[in-house]
Amino acid sequence: MPTTFEALSKRHDRSLFRCGEHELDEWFQKRAGQDERRNLARVFVALEGGTQVVGFYSLSAFTLSLDEVPSEVASKLPHYERIPAALIGRLARHEQFRGKGIGEILVADALQRIVNVAQDLAVFAIVVDAKNNHASDFYQSFGFTPFPLHPNRLFMLTTTAAAGLKKANSPQL
Repeated sequence: MPTTFEALSKRHDRSLFRCGEHELDEWFQKRAGQDERRNLARVFVALEGGTQVVGFYSLSAFTLSLDEVPSEVASKLPHYERIPAALIGRLARHEQFRGKGIGEILVADALQRIVNVAQDLAVFAIVVDAKNNHASDFYQSFGFTPFPLHPNRLFMLTTTAAAGLKKANSPQL
């Protein structure tokens, strides 16, 4: 399925977007543009045919408290109070495109953007907040790991994402 990505703009019709989660639909339709203008999130849309919004995700800067990080990861870090991270805050695909791989494409694009930014800005980990167990399972299928104290908050080391993307983008022999 040919999909293009763009930064959210006024030209994107968000009024008909439905993912099946009222809270995500409402945020995308009514507040995503405001969060963009206020520098609270960067929102990217996936387009089919150059015009129809088939999915979106948001990215924001984030920090983790060292005590939130699993001990096997924290033990390898300096004892800083906060650790730099990126947050995939909201991610959804249009319900008409369920089962077509749009969710996977959205995650891959988000990870690629974060890995690219991490070349110029320290980003130790990528964090997602799953809405429910189904969403948590979806993120875990990419290698995200739940935080011990918050099972619906998951993370992936940026180095892990970069290695996975490099492997996925390398030509298969």
